[in-house]
Amino acid sequence: MTTASEPTATAPSPALARTGHAIALLLISAFVVVLNETAMGVAIPHIMDGFGVSAASAQWLTTAFMLTMAVVIPVTGVLLQRFTLRRSFFTAMGLFAVGTAIAAFAPSFEVLLAARIVQALGTSIMLPLLFTTVMQLVSPQRRGRTMGLVTIVTAAAPALGPTVSGVIVSTLGWQWVFVLVLPVALLAVVAGALWLRDVTPTTPARFDVLSVLLSAAGFSGLIYGLASIGESVDGG
Repeated sequence: MTTASEPTATAPSPALARTGHAIALLLISAFVVVLNETAMGVAIPHIMDGFGVSAASAQWLTTAFMLTMAVVIPVTGVLLQRFTLRRSFFTAMGLFAVGTAIAAFAPSFEVLLAARIVQALGTSIMLPLLFTTVMQLVSPQRRGRTMGLVTIVTAAAPALGPTVSGVIVSTLGWQWVFVLVLPVALLAVVAGALWLRDVTPTTPARFDVLSVLLSAAGFSGLIYGLASIGESVDGG
């Protein structure tokens, strides 16, 4: 029996619980897509043998991924302002899941390369979506801790990618790098349908076409130049 002077415990509000679920889902999804970004480096020798392509051609599996991200990420700022959280998430994870499924059963190197580009499109949306959602949904008191988790995800996933890929490739084969990721991506889509709500505001933002073209040319040119330098050093 409690008296009026005794404090009573209060349950977390439904809105706060939904916010926690949404942030957790975005963190897990971002970890998966970023992990896959660096997973191909270890698998390149096996892909070269499987499809009979040169090292320079196989390297495009990584270079094309980074080029796509360099072109798309500057545009996602406007997209995230115009579209809701659910639509942005389903677009990102849907593209990533489709690209993963195509890559897992790619009959040729060209199809595998196209699948990697589709994966990169989803990754390019997911990373800005994570940062934007944290800044909009998390209270200032908890934002620092949450951004620390985001930093861990974006730093640890690329570092773990080659290690995880190496274990999978050496035991199962390079296709399993995608086969094992596909169920996780599909589960994320299902969880998004259950947990995510359109709680972030949208604004009628417009594209600055000239800025998009210039940023795409600049970032893609920079990535391509760095990749070309790396290939020339390896080949020289």
